[in-house]
Amino acid sequence: MTETFEPQPGTPIAELDTPCLILDMDALDHNMDVIADFYGDRHSKLRGHSKNHKSPALALRQIQRGGTVGGVCAAKVAEAEVMVQGGVASVFVTSEVVAPPKIARLCALADEAEILVACESEANARDLSEVATAQGVDLGVVIEQETGLLRCGVQEGEQGVESGVALARLIDSLPGLSLKGVMSHQMMAEPSGDLEDRATEAHHLIQPVLDLREAMLADGLPVEIVSTGETWSYDIAGDMPEVTEIQGGSYLVMETSYDYMQDFHLAGKVLSTIISVPRPGTAVGDAGARAVCGIKGLPLVEGRPGVEAVDMDADRTVFQVAEGVELAVGDQVMLLPGQQDAMVSRWDRFIGIRDGVVEAVWDIEARGCHN
Repeated sequence: MTETFEPQPGTPIAELDTPCLILDMDALDHNMDVIADFYGDRHSKLRGHSKNHKSPALALRQIQRGGTVGGVCAAKVAEAEVMVQGGVASVFVTSEVVAPPKIARLCALADEAEILVACESEANARDLSEVATAQGVDLGVVIEQETGLLRCGVQEGEQGVESGVALARLIDSLPGLSLKGVMSHQMMAEPSGDLEDRATEAHHLIQPVLDLREAMLADGLPVEIVSTGETWSYDIAGDMPEVTEIQGGSYLVMETSYDYMQDFHLAGKVLSTIISVPRPGTAVGDAGARAVCGIKGLPLVEGRPGVEAVDMDADRTVFQVAEGVELAVGDQVMLLPGQQDAMVSRWDRFIGIRDGVVEAVWDIEARGCHN
């Protein structure tokens, strides 16, 4: 999406050109404060995932607020490049990087910042070593443990631990690489806001990576980093003595699919304008899937009881309007997204709003960084 409208601080929200991506500044500050307060005196810290917001300005704001390791995660090398160029001193690429051009780009970043990368195979470790050695840099490598998502990582169980330790031995012996530790990523099978439910699920899913950690230590291998957990388990993983950092990302901007995590407030929203009321009970807004994203369903409507999104195409959302509810052409509606990563990647900038006016405008410099 190409945007030309950029409001100045002090612009009232009623004067914003729509659709536009809003950041509720009070909600944003609240979410950052929850993390800063929780991790402030704990041994574990947050390593915020930049794939969720894609903005170096927000990454640095997170780091400055406190409770972090002083760096971020990135899903792609391109995201890592943007974060390093934006002044972030430590970036952990939590996806395996296997294509030779990407490995070269990754190693080039290690001249400018601390760079860590996930690894699951000996072949990949050798490729990383070859390029890092050729470029004269040191690349931090973290072994990924698969913990139920059926994606990347060495597998669970005794055989997985054995292969993980063998991979760790190799990484520790290769030039250009520094073995840093282990990581895992997991999702809650049945989302629940109940602390006991979350604790049970988190301990079950994180235990395999702790088993790998113990086996590596028993083999005399270094384990500086145990990176795991995420928004739904931030307070559980953060109290596990073996865990050093938590890869939380969704908590910052939030999405309706995480509404069970009531510690955090929804900050990322899309402001839309009603462009048509074609018949009683129906209204049409100017923001569709290109603006909001529909990966996890239709958006909710904030602060307008009786108004419900019932259909969405690329550029419009159709609302069902209850009898007796007023909704006219020109009215603004605030849409709450079900999924944030893909939504944020559709925009050039965040417009930060506090008390009904623009407070800040931040570029989303890593939007569209797919490789």
